[in-house]
Amino acid sequence: MHQNGVVVLDNGGGLIKAGHGGERDPSAVIPNCVYRPLSSKKWVTRSPTEPMDLTSAAVRRPIDRGYLINPDLQREIWAHLFTQVLRVNPAQSSLLLTEPLFTLPSIQRATDELVFEDFNFAALYVAHSPSLAHLYEASRRPITAQCSLVVDCGFSFTHAVPVFQNFPINYAAKRIDLGGKALTNYLKELVSYRSVNVMDETFLIDDVKEKLCFVSMNVPRDLQIAKKHGKENAFRCTYVLPDGVTHTQGYVKDPEEAKRYLAVGDGDSVEEVAKKMDVDRGEVADKLEERKKIDLSKNEFDLTNERFLVPEMIFHPADLGMNQAGLAECIVRAVSSCHPHLQPVLYESIILTGGSTLFPRLADRLERELRPLVPDEYQVKITPQEDPILGVWRGGSVLASSPDFEAMCVTKAEYEELGSARCRKRFF
Repeated sequence: MHQNGVVVLDNGGGLIKAGHGGERDPSAVIPNCVYRPLSSKKWVTRSPTEPMDLTSAAVRRPIDRGYLINPDLQREIWAHLFTQVLRVNPAQSSLLLTEPLFTLPSIQRATDELVFEDFNFAALYVAHSPSLAHLYEASRRPITAQCSLVVDCGFSFTHAVPVFQNFPINYAAKRIDLGGKALTNYLKELVSYRSVNVMDETFLIDDVKEKLCFVSMNVPRDLQIAKKHGKENAFRCTYVLPDGVTHTQGYVKDPEEAKRYLAVGDGDSVEEVAKKMDVDRGEVADKLEERKKIDLSKNEFDLTNERFLVPEMIFHPADLGMNQAGLAECIVRAVSSCHPHLQPVLYESIILTGGSTLFPRLADRLERELRPLVPDEYQVKITPQEDPILGVWRGGSVLASSPDFEAMCVTKAEYEELGSARCRKRFF
């Protein structure tokens, strides 16, 4: 067991990233939920090593829309994490914990009770994800004037937050209630409506989204291409569902076919794309005949325009019926809320973090959407993190290894003497 040390815990709505301060990578990245597979009558936590058949598994999550709503369930998941996975002794460790912006005092109180009363940690420091993402980028390269705009597009929501001298500028932070969870649910609806009912297959569709979705640079043109048949359609690919016997995980039938979209250039017309796809008319006719003969009992489905329509929701949430601005407009509103002297610097250092920024071409599309909205004299520079899922955790690890960290923490004795609300004033 690790004795004295700092446990860094990035407690996300989708994944928990946990490890020891000072290390480059977390010791464990596990889903922040408990499952009940069809074959089981009890809820279980997933271990990072053993594969589990999650076909139609029921899920319970302690975090909803970014905020802790079920502390008892979170206690159960953390207990498994600290004892079985990290093997730490909380009574002799400090905890660096991430928390979303604008967390309600009642939720903060519940979190503090978990940390100090249930797990008996010696000390606690609570940080916001944007500050840690900024800190990690600043530790790798000098960021102009020590300020940046962090776009955190995660599981539950998307935040655009200006960070100055490692402190988030709260009054300028903007939020879209759209994250990886909403995108997965939208893909579930599309596939269920067009092909196979997958409304219960959250993990399977998560996998489809991660492997096959990408951001379109020209949506009207790509919709035209997606209507075409056979080889002319650069976006069609097939995903095979698990059969529960030979394989318990779904997989992409032809990975090379799935990558054909990369050959489509930004400025290509529909005709140019057709030429690039090296169309053989006879082969297309054969494919059509073959498609008519496909055995419907086969557990597979085709994806075409779903591949880019799902990530498109990040830029146009209104298409999902959400009365909210898209990501580019959200960034402009966040920057416009800051002092005019900060604005050009923020546009030059936009940092993308969070798992939902992993869609191919997202940064290029965001730059294209931002450019018309930003004054001409300002530069726009977008930096995706090298590993957007671990970026915040690595920032926490850098902070935990700094010499001032102990002085910044609230100790258990202070918590017992002053209570949660007074202790919290130290962090922000």
